[in-house]
Amino acid sequence: MKALLPTGDPARLVAHGETEEPRPGPAQALVKVEAFSVNRGEVFRLHGALPGVGLRPGKDIAGLVVQAAADGSGPRAGQRVVGHPPGGGWAEYAAVDTDRLAVLPDTVPAVSAAALPLAGLTALRLLRTAGGLAGRSLLITGASGGVGHYVAELAVGAGAEVTAVSATPERGRRLAEFGATVVHEVAAAGGPFDTVMESVGGATMSLALGLVRAHGDLIWFGQASREPATLDFFSFFDGPSSAAVRHFHYEDFPEPYAADLAALVRLVAEGRLHPEIGRLADWADTATVLADLHERRVSGNAVLTTGP
Repeated sequence: MKALLPTGDPARLVAHGETEEPRPGPAQALVKVEAFSVNRGEVFRLHGALPGVGLRPGKDIAGLVVQAAADGSGPRAGQRVVGHPPGGGWAEYAAVDTDRLAVLPDTVPAVSAAALPLAGLTALRLLRTAGGLAGRSLLITGASGGVGHYVAELAVGAGAEVTAVSATPERGRRLAEFGATVVHEVAAAGGPFDTVMESVGGATMSLALGLVRAHGDLIWFGQASREPATLDFFSFFDGPSSAAVRHFHYEDFPEPYAADLAALVRLVAEGRLHPEIGRLADWADTATVLADLHERRVSGNAVLTTGP
């Protein structure tokens, strides 16, 4: 089958090649991939990949089940699905654990669904970590990416007062349409905030921490700048009393991905969540899209399709 394979060349991270079609395990369904989303984290990992071996990227896919799991679990053959495999999704076919799949209704297209898994799961679980948000203030940095768009829309819908930091007015346009107050640097955010969700790192981390109110918390979930953050212990304890800093990773939850994917699909079907697709292209253009993601030239999610 055709798949995107690492080249080891930073100028063109992946190229089409031939590889063996996956053989599903007992609790895996074989999915014909129709669309997939690419994430900046996968771009950074590809920069360290060896040509043609090792890492097979692809964590966000949508498509059609062509072979149901042998153990009878999960979707049936012929059902449309969204999935979150650990890798290997940038291909014509992917074998996916059934507890990482959710069935799609006819009203949710594959292109929209492909933008859900990593960013959507992260946003949903970030909000679960933050707790009840009704009537509370929330600041999210690096808000122009896929996670930021989902957090902003869901948090506003839950009754939070959301401030989103976006680099430019154009990148923040949809955040404002969701009901967030958009600023273009942390220093302009005002505050203090009950909860800060920080994903940039570097100097932004320290600035954002200074905007947490007493008994509030900062949830650190990324480092998009790739710059390390340095926190002054004494400044922190001279700041908001009893504030907390928490590290977050979306994988550290007991709930299966299937249940949360189904929740995201339901929200989209009900018109309560709108995937923001900043780039849609044929998978022949994947290398170009990866370069644009690396340079932060894409707002929201980037989605590639594998056929007409």
